[in-house]
Amino acid sequence: MASVRDLLTALYLLLVAGLGVASLWPRLTERFVPVEVVSPGAVSPAASDPASAPSPQPLSLNRASLEELERLPGVGPALARRIVEGRPYGSVEELDRVKGIGPKTLERLRPLVVP
Repeated sequence: MASVRDLLTALYLLLVAGLGVASLWPRLTERFVPVEVVSPGAVSPAASDPASAPSPQPLSLNRASLEELERLPGVGPALARRIVEGRPYGSVEELDRVKGIGPKTLERLRPLVVP
């Protein structure tokens, strides 16, 4: 009886070890990610796309639509709605009264918006 018990214990340990190796296998193997090498003078396709280029003019906080405000970095639908509800703005600094806009977000938005 002891030999059957030992055999089952060994089989169990072998299965546990196999499952452990199988679950770790993706982490143990190398994964190669393709990298695009661009020379310093070359322009990437994303930079030449006018739709993805940043707008040359700052966005007016008092006149921008919800969709335009949502295109700003870090501004989603809820924050855009709160910005519209907080109108009118006399200066960009008044954005700090909007819930969800802290000092870091204000600094990120400052060059992109005007009152």
